[in-house]
Amino acid sequence: MFRVTRRYHFAASHRLHSEVLSEAENWRVYGKCNNPYGHGHNYVLHVSALGLADKVAGHAVNVPLLDGLVEREILKHLDHRNLNADVDWFGQEVPTTENLGLAICRRLKRKWREAFADDWPRLDRVCIEETPRNIFEIDAGEIE
Repeated sequence: MFRVTRRYHFAASHRLHSEVLSEAENWRVYGKCNNPYGHGHNYVLHVSALGLADKVAGHAVNVPLLDGLVEREILKHLDHRNLNADVDWFGQEVPTTENLGLAICRRLKRKWREAFADDWPRLDRVCIEETPRNIFEIDAGEIE
């Protein structure tokens, strides 16, 4: 069994702000990330899939298929966007990187079998680096 991980990049901005909290509570919870004008990140997205090496092709994941799926379902919707204003994936949720990772994982899981019709490969993990110090990882098997 192999785990194949592909790395992607996108830039996006957001403001961490909850409508159910007061201005003071938002500032206490989110600090400088609650800036009314937002702030941006150059995110690094890692998508990992588990697969068995194909006896003919020799690879565990068809990388062009994975790249196409991530481009269509994730990058074209997020790159150079304001997550609060331009992306409707969050509803009333605050676009934290935890919620962003969860939304990415759910979108990939919903469309996975359209890209990969067989039992293998399987989506394994989604990891987002918001900054070099803030890294969020989601186990796809734990997400519905």
